Amino acid sequence: MAFKAIGEAEIRRQAAQAMIDLFDSMYEGAFAVDTRARISWMNDKFKALLGWNGVDLVEGKPVEDVIPHSEMRRVLDSGRADLLDIIDLGNRQLTVSRIPLRGEDGRLLGAMGVILFDRLQSLKPLVTRFQQLQSELEITRRELAESRRAKYRFGSFVGATEAVRQLKRHARRAAERDAAVLLYGETGTGKELLAHAIHAASPRAQKPMVRVNVAAIPETLLEAELFGAAPGAYTGVGRHGREGKIQLADGGTLFLDEIGDMPPPLQAKLLRVLQEQEIEPLGANRVVAVDVRIISATSRDLKAMVDKGEFRADLYYRLNVLPITVPPLRERPDDLPLLCEALLEDMAHRAGGAPREVAADAFPRLAAYDWPGNVRELRNVLEQAAAAVDTDVLGPDDFDGLLPRPRSAARQVSAKPAGEIRPLREVLAEAEAAAIRHALEQTNGVKVEAARRLGISRAQFYAKLASHSIMSETPDRWKTV
Repeated sequence: MAFKAIGEAEIRRQAAQAMIDLFDSMYEGAFAVDTRARISWMNDKFKALLGWNGVDLVEGKPVEDVIPHSEMRRVLDSGRADLLDIIDLGNRQLTVSRIPLRGEDGRLLGAMGVILFDRLQSLKPLVTRFQQLQSELEITRRELAESRRAKYRFGSFVGATEAVRQLKRHARRAAERDAAVLLYGETGTGKELLAHAIHAASPRAQKPMVRVNVAAIPETLLEAELFGAAPGAYTGVGRHGREGKIQLADGGTLFLDEIGDMPPPLQAKLLRVLQEQEIEPLGANRVVAVDVRIISATSRDLKAMVDKGEFRADLYYRLNVLPITVPPLRERPDDLPLLCEALLEDMAHRAGGAPREVAADAFPRLAAYDWPGNVRELRNVLEQAAAAVDTDVLGPDDFDGLLPRPRSAARQVSAKPAGEIRPLREVLAEAEAAAIRHALEQTNGVKVEAARRLGISRAQFYAKLASHSIMSETPDRWKTV
């Protein structure tokens, strides 16, 4: 055993000497200090680099007396290595590593410093790669930040009718406040565009604008998407967990589209966000404070859903602080020329060609349709018409097959003499109300079937009932037939 112990000690001594010889031959300089930060060894290369005259011994001197502004004491105090650092020595820059030295029992014995390069040019490939990675990271950060900024302003909402002017006035007032906004409107009316504009005009404009379509995300994934997940909450979550959209919107605005489709269990968690400004990630046992403004949108009658127990009343009142109704396209037919011009110009910009036009005599044809899909449907019709013909100007015949002919009811229903000319919107409104009442009569008041026969969604049907004050005239029957 004694021979073995002597052998191990000799091996350690030789290994230490081999390491010193390696540092002496490979690196531009090397030195070691004891626990009091006094020089215990320094190779000749480093002495020459420092300009040490060789008359006085460096061993035993405080490291700062030999190497000005040395950081070795910090390494001794912390016990942690500095693997790569740059120091100034006169008019030169040195690349160094500082490594704490420990015994077998873990006790700190001192530290070693190694001069890797005495010229930064030696690190040029590494520095170039680092700078490239830094540049790519900065570009990615800018792109991510840009994707979370508002894409639209109030000027993006096209229209000059009184309905649009009043809508923008209400929205601008809402932007000045920090309360929750609830946007009502049929599909395709521009609710998301308006949400962007409100955020862009608010004090939160420089912070993120995060968008979530509640109806587009499966219920099983929606909670993690909104509130995030703790590490290990489910398969696929990394060791750092996952931030939800609410956290990503911290300091800014969260836009929840189709809020009426939010599952009841998550409605309670969203209520907590509005009341307490805090969230609890999925699988976590702690809460996270957030500062977020919520703008929500729906094409459904939330009040009717509350009355039926399909939507929490307390959440409804929290969301409905600043309600704004976005008018459907059929209520502003005078905006059709401006809308067509803007949409055709955008289509041309994306396709790289010259913009088409709509002939003046085609607008009555467009105005005679009630546009259940609103501006989104108008864009689709214009795209189809433009793709089907080669002419620069789209005439009324170019929309044949894309739009139904005006119903006879629109020509027959009139409480005034046949020869008197009435506003088109008034005639269309009466025709629509008559068609809805007729559908309810034919379906014995079953609204699901009435909506199906009219070719519109349940949400659109409810909106039309309310706009024509038909809601109270018929029993509320939604039985499946």
